[in-house]
Amino acid sequence: MFFSFGKIINSYLAARCLSVLGNTVSSHFALTPGQIAKLKDPIVSVGAGEIHFEAFSSCNSVYTRVKILGNGIDGEFLHSGATNIDFNNQTIRAFNNVLQTEKLILGVGNKEVHFVTDKQKMLEKKVTLSNRWIKGLGNVQVYLSEMELAHRLSKFEALQLFRTLPNTPTNSEYYLSKSGSNYVFSPVEKTASIKIGGIHRLNLMQRLIISIDSLHIYKHENQQSFAIILIFKEIQMTYLFSNSIYRGFSGEGKLLESLTDSVTSILINEVNNLFKTNEVFNPTLLSIENGIDPNKMNNFQSHLSGIGLLGFNLFDNNYFYRKLPFKLERLISFNPRLKNAQKIVANDEIIILEKMKNFVKASVKGTSDIYHTVIKMNESFQCTCNWFTTNENNRGVCKHILALTMIID
Repeated sequence: MFFSFGKIINSYLAARCLSVLGNTVSSHFALTPGQIAKLKDPIVSVGAGEIHFEAFSSCNSVYTRVKILGNGIDGEFLHSGATNIDFNNQTIRAFNNVLQTEKLILGVGNKEVHFVTDKQKMLEKKVTLSNRWIKGLGNVQVYLSEMELAHRLSKFEALQLFRTLPNTPTNSEYYLSKSGSNYVFSPVEKTASIKIGGIHRLNLMQRLIISIDSLHIYKHENQQSFAIILIFKEIQMTYLFSNSIYRGFSGEGKLLESLTDSVTSILINEVNNLFKTNEVFNPTLLSIENGIDPNKMNNFQSHLSGIGLLGFNLFDNNYFYRKLPFKLERLISFNPRLKNAQKIVANDEIIILEKMKNFVKASVKGTSDIYHTVIKMNESFQCTCNWFTTNENNRGVCKHILALTMIID
C-alpha cells in the first residue's frame, strides 16, 4: 500500500536535510561498535498533507525530525501511515549528489520507501523498530512540550554563531548567551545562558546553516536538554539534544508515573482508529467533544505519549498523532523501573510509616533487602536511594517512589 507519491519542490534542500538526518543516525557520541550495529534507521510518517522523517543518533542522545510541509510537496496523499526504513550508504550518497536543478521524487509505502533522482532510483525496505527508539519516542516529546523559545536568530546571526563551534569532541560544558548584539558559545556560565552539553554534536547541522531562513533555539525549564529548529520555506528540521552525550533519551522514564494508572488497550485502539498520522491532537477539544474529565484526558495523553503514539511539534506548540505497530504492553515489558515497582507492590514490600492529608512517609524495599525512606509532601517526592540522590526526578522517578504512587490515593 502506498501512502503518498510525489515530487519534492525544493529537491536540493530536502536531499541535504535527509542526508544530514542519515548522518545523525550513524553518529555515535558514547557507544561501542558492537552497540552501533544493533540500531535501526528513520521512521517515515505520512498524513495531514505532510511527511515526517524522525530518527535518533546511534547513542540515543540526539533526536531529529525533518518535516516536509504541504507547500513543499507536489503529489498525492492516498493514505496516512508510518513505516521504519534503513538508510544505506548508497542512499546517503545519492542525496549528497542531488543538484539544485535536479528532481527528487518520493514514494512512501507501508513496507518500503522509493527515492528517485535524475541519476538514481533507491528503494529502502521496512525494518524492525528498535525498542530503544520506542522508549526514546516516549520521552522526547515530554522534553519538547516543556520548552520555551529562548532565541530567534537570522541566517547571518546563525552563521556567525556556528563558526565558533569546536570541531573536535569536548567533555567541557558550554553555554549559549547573547553578548550585546552577538550570540556566543562560551565555557563560562552567564546570567540567562543555556547549558550546551556535548557541544560538538551541533556540528551535525553545520552544513545546513547556509540555507536556512532563520534558526530558533529553545531551552528546557531545568536545563535537562535543549532544542534547535532550522526554518526553511518548505521544510522544518528539529534537533533535540540531551544535556550529555552519555545520557540517551531511551533511559529517561519521564512518563512512568502516568503509566501506573490503568488505560485499556480498547480505548487506545479506539483513538488509534479515530486519528490519522500527523494529525493535530488537541486534548482540550477532544475532552469537551466527548465529555471526558480533563484530568483523565491528561492521563490518557501521557499514556499515548509514553508509547510513542504522540509527538510534539515545538514550532506550532501542539501534539501530533503517529500510528506505530506496537502496544502499551511492549513498552512496559522492557521498562525495568516500572516492572520493578510493580514487583515491589505485588510482594507487599511497602510499609506506610505516616500518612496525613498532604504527607506520606513510607519504607520501601530496594535491592539487597535494603529499605529506603520515601516521603511525599503535597505533590513532591523524595527518596534515600542512589537514583534519587543522583538524578532527583529529572530522569523520571525511582522505582521506590513509583511503587508508592501505585498504592496511595
